[in-house]
Amino acid sequence: MTADSQHNNGSLDGIALNVAAPERLAGFYSRHLGMAVECSGDIWRAGYGEPGACLELRPLPAAQPYVHDPLDEYWKIGITLPDVDMAFEQLSRAGVPVSQPRQFLDIGYMCHLTDPDGHQIELLQHTFAGQPRTSPGDPALPLGGGAQVGQITLRVSDLDAALAYHQGSMGMRLLSRQVVDGRDFTLYFLAFTEESPPHHDLEAVENRPWLWQRPYTTLELQHLTQPGASVRPASGDAAGYAGLLIAGSTL
Repeated sequence: MTADSQHNNGSLDGIALNVAAPERLAGFYSRHLGMAVECSGDIWRAGYGEPGACLELRPLPAAQPYVHDPLDEYWKIGITLPDVDMAFEQLSRAGVPVSQPRQFLDIGYMCHLTDPDGHQIELLQHTFAGQPRTSPGDPALPLGGGAQVGQITLRVSDLDAALAYHQGSMGMRLLSRQVVDGRDFTLYFLAFTEESPPHHDLEAVENRPWLWQRPYTTLELQHLTQPGASVRPASGDAAGYAGLLIAGSTL
């Protein structure tokens, strides 16, 4: 089910992507990112199991390649895990291009890559650089083990409308607001949960490692604050983003 109607008390179960070769792309997510994959008809699903979200890889309706643009509605998935350095080393040895891990401001310790079709992927450590890891990485496991789809990131230019929809119509809870210094955007993280962050101030930096350790997937809204910036919504039948998957909802 895509998020085209009003939902309450649901769960963020995944993201649908239109891709040229679902089986081939599922192989990448299985081999290099350690996801379990399954096939139903011509649709492949890749993920780490509940309660996290999966990727639903659908056959591309039109024969055009996916090209990411900074004003597209869809940005990336974020994979949270205990040891980004170990994940980086494994991917590098396997010949997968990946950026050098770094602490990005007071947001998190991360690195980035793309899948073979060009979809953006962020690897985000549970804890900041220099903090104790939540568990030691296991070099025998993909990405060092403990990985989860932590975020699905969409861009928005009309923040009020986006929050009214996701909080009001869909019943999600706002868990964090993160002002990114020197950048033309602010980040908002929502989830289908009854949890509240440990600090009541949703901008508190100390909430962020807690957020990166949630077992469920959050929806990250990147609010573009640059004057005149306008997000291009996905068409649903083009290459790339085709919608969110929402389960356990009432219409």
